[in-house]
Amino acid sequence: MDYANEKLHEEKVFKDPVHRYVHVRDRVIWDLIGTREFQRLRRIKQLGTTYLTFHGAEHSRFNHSLGVYEIVRRIVDDVFSGRPEWKEGERLLVLCAALLHDLGHGPFSHSFEKVFDLDHEQFTQRIILGDTEVHDVLVKVSPDFPKHVAEVIAKTYKDKQVVSLISSQIDADRMDYLQRDAYFTGVSYGHFDMERILRVMRPKEDQVVIKQSGMHAVEDYIMSRYQMYWQVYFHPVTRSAEVILTKILHRAKALYKQEYPFKQDPIHFYSLFETNLTLEDYLKLDESVILYYFQMWQDEEDPILRDLSKRFLNRQLFKYVEFDPAKEYKKHSELEALFKKAGIDPDYYLVVDSSSDLPYDFYRPGEEEERLPIHLVTPSGDIRELSRESHIVNGISGKRRTDHKLYFPADLLEDERTKKTTKRQIKNY
Repeated sequence: MDYANEKLHEEKVFKDPVHRYVHVRDRVIWDLIGTREFQRLRRIKQLGTTYLTFHGAEHSRFNHSLGVYEIVRRIVDDVFSGRPEWKEGERLLVLCAALLHDLGHGPFSHSFEKVFDLDHEQFTQRIILGDTEVHDVLVKVSPDFPKHVAEVIAKTYKDKQVVSLISSQIDADRMDYLQRDAYFTGVSYGHFDMERILRVMRPKEDQVVIKQSGMHAVEDYIMSRYQMYWQVYFHPVTRSAEVILTKILHRAKALYKQEYPFKQDPIHFYSLFETNLTLEDYLKLDESVILYYFQMWQDEEDPILRDLSKRFLNRQLFKYVEFDPAKEYKKHSELEALFKKAGIDPDYYLVVDSSSDLPYDFYRPGEEEERLPIHLVTPSGDIRELSRESHIVNGISGKRRTDHKLYFPADLLEDERTKKTTKRQIKNY
């Protein structure tokens, strides 16, 4: 039997708190899970700094990736199998793309990316196409198989139906992370009837559609996503931790450029600081490495790096107030001057952070981040866009919500008279 169709002698299962079991019968999938690049995801938290707000949020990208794979496996094996609109030959491709879709995430994911101007999707493709164990597994299927997997993840693959299972407004990625993140944070917001949604999903030409009878389950899913973003993902305490994390990395990078004599030389950061990061350098980075340096930097001579590292590790986070950048930019400049007068560097200790989300949108040609809509299929076979049929979804379609906070270390403003004045100014902000 050729490698692409080879099955394990006995099915392997992973016990999972969300899906009960993750089932693996394909040799290719089992071999991919065993690669060092995929095992690295055990050392990357799914929710970054959220564990400092919700203490149970210690789950990893490894957990999530298995979950996305399992949802896609159920769709193609149990729901789509045998339907003429589904190409059975795409099965292994979409399973591999589901499993590997987050392979390129770095430590603390999006915060890390912003500081060093990285893109985890590009690194995912580099891992799949580069000199890696993952590539060695994929190329055994066929010489162009790694390229096709990378195209699915990059959303450039010719079969948009395959892409939509991994990346759309109702895909396996979102369905897993909403439920998994809700489970580990202990909140109720992210729960929805996934079983019902899977039962009413149908392959249709170049997309996946939902039977009209399942519309209410989809409404519940969209509202669950909306609540999770504002109650969990954009929680202001989590954002405070992200602010400090990014400022530690910015400070370390600035000190390196100044040829500061580190007690603990940041050798793992050299290529990041010098913007010549290799794939091998990137794969050596995980959260255990980052936290090791934070631990060591608590003893550095530089007072800012030392203080910020202590704050992050000991959860001594910044406080925050509401902030409107459009109306209060002048006050922000005044506060910066007051911070400088108090001997506090505003570049590191007075930070504006913004979060924004668009819970659902329909197709808007030419606009940035065009979004393919969720389509319903009627009993007569007509295709209708979700917000045209659902009053609930129509009420939030195209409506972007944005939140701004001003973060600062309240404890540094407690003692001296000048600092008290600064704190009073912030309170009156």
